[in-house]
Amino acid sequence: MTLEELVDALPINKEKSLGVSRLMQILMNSAFFIKATVSNNDPENMGYWFTSDSRLLLKDEPLSVTPFLLALLDPVLTEPWHHLSEWFENENPTPFDTKHGKTFWEYAGQEPRLNNFFDEAMASDAKLVASVLISDCIHLFEGTAASEVIADAVPNLKCTVLDLPDVVAGLEGTKNLSYAGGDMFEFLPPADAILLKWILHDWSDEDSIKILKKCKEAISKTNKGGKVIIVDMIVDNSKGDNAIETQLCFDMLMMALVAGRERNEKEWAKIFKDAGFVAYKIIHVLGLRSVIEVYP
Repeated sequence: MTLEELVDALPINKEKSLGVSRLMQILMNSAFFIKATVSNNDPENMGYWFTSDSRLLLKDEPLSVTPFLLALLDPVLTEPWHHLSEWFENENPTPFDTKHGKTFWEYAGQEPRLNNFFDEAMASDAKLVASVLISDCIHLFEGTAASEVIADAVPNLKCTVLDLPDVVAGLEGTKNLSYAGGDMFEFLPPADAILLKWILHDWSDEDSIKILKKCKEAISKTNKGGKVIIVDMIVDNSKGDNAIETQLCFDMLMMALVAGRERNEKEWAKIFKDAGFVAYKIIHVLGLRSVIEVYP
């Protein structure tokens, strides 16, 4: 089916048909959809098909990140952007606080709807990230602890998932996976390695250093050297492609919602040093994000 035939088949008026046609042209140009041969028997019978990117938004796709996209587009998270000018003139920590009268974390703790869709968003992202780590970086977790999906892939690892008590309440572990309720600013259980997936960009440099110091305390208790494995963005202005634009947009998002930030390598190195770590290694394997191994 051609684009024209697709639009003509829709039960909508001419003006809306033109709108659909223009939308499809944008999606084609951005490689969200591609042209493909519909029938092997007729090479000229062309239609439209999903790309690897658009498949991630299919409802039945095992690694669907639809919950993540819906969370980013929810009015609770988009409305703070309309209060930037007001925020510049007040003492609130974020535009989110200016709009909603409380911090993101306070709001999430009191509003089940935000808490639920945010948890679903992070869960969908975790599945995608874990699939890449299992495929390309499973060596990072050899002889160490890991997270939920990785625990299934490497059954000889003993894994603990730490989160706020209300988040892990009622969750049942498995033979090699357990859940612990707590506050990462107060205490982290001893481990050979600690995985922080998209955690530190939520926090200021000062708070990130506090978290990393707790990580250093936890891995030092095992007497195996240990390491911290961080999944986060490394902003790279030298790339000059769409990746840097998206990274900078996420940096603005962290500013608007949680008073956090995305960091370049120099900024990451500084907080590692200030937290007492002596070395790190970057693995570029997750597109916009990277894996950083940090050593005490």
